[in-house]
Amino acid sequence: MARYTGPRFKLSRRLGISLGGSGKELKRPYPPGQHGPGQRRKLSGYGLQLQEKQKLRFMYGLNERQFRNLFERAAKKKGIVGENFLILLESRLDNLVYRLGWANSRAGARQLVSHGHVTVNGKKVDIPSYTVRVGDVIGLRERSRNLKSVKEAMEGRHHLPAYLEFDENAMEGRYVRLPTREELPQDVDEKQIVEFYSR
Repeated sequence: MARYTGPRFKLSRRLGISLGGSGKELKRPYPPGQHGPGQRRKLSGYGLQLQEKQKLRFMYGLNERQFRNLFERAAKKKGIVGENFLILLESRLDNLVYRLGWANSRAGARQLVSHGHVTVNGKKVDIPSYTVRVGDVIGLRERSRNLKSVKEAMEGRHHLPAYLEFDENAMEGRYVRLPTREELPQDVDEKQIVEFYSR
C-alpha cells in the first residue's frame, strides 16, 4: 500500500508535532519554507478538523483508506467513538512493537513486523495492522533477538506504558489491558476527527 515517503521534518513542522518522537523537528516552531514564520494563519473549522485528522494519521503512519476503515470500525463499537478509535490505533501490532521499545519509531516497528521478526502468541505475524487483543503475547523470533537495531532501540527506551508488561529474559511483551484516554496521545483532539468524518 502507498504510504508517505517524503521529508518527515517538513511534515512535522507543518503539523506542529514531532512525528519521530525526538522533538528535533520542532527546533523552529513554524512551518517550513521561505515564508514559514508568517504562515500561522487562523484556520476555519474545517481546517482545524482536517489538521487534527492529518496529525493523527501521520503520527501512526496510515494511509487515508486504512485510517477511514479503522474509524468506521470504531464507530460501530459501543462507547465514545473518538476514544474507541484511539484505542484501535494503539492496539495495532506495529504500534505495540514501538511501545515495547524494539524500534525507535513506528516506521521502524512496521519494518520489523513486515520482515517477519515478530510473533503473536508464538506464531509469526508479518501484518503491521494486525489488531492485538488483550492477553496476547508479543515476542521476537529467536534469530531476531540479536538484531543491532533492536538492541539500540532497547537501550534508548525510556518508558513502558502501564497497559503492557515486558519480560526481558524471554523478550516478550503482554498486552494486559486496553489503554485509558489519559495514556493515549494528549496532543490530539479526537472530537475534531469525529466531526470531520461525521460531515
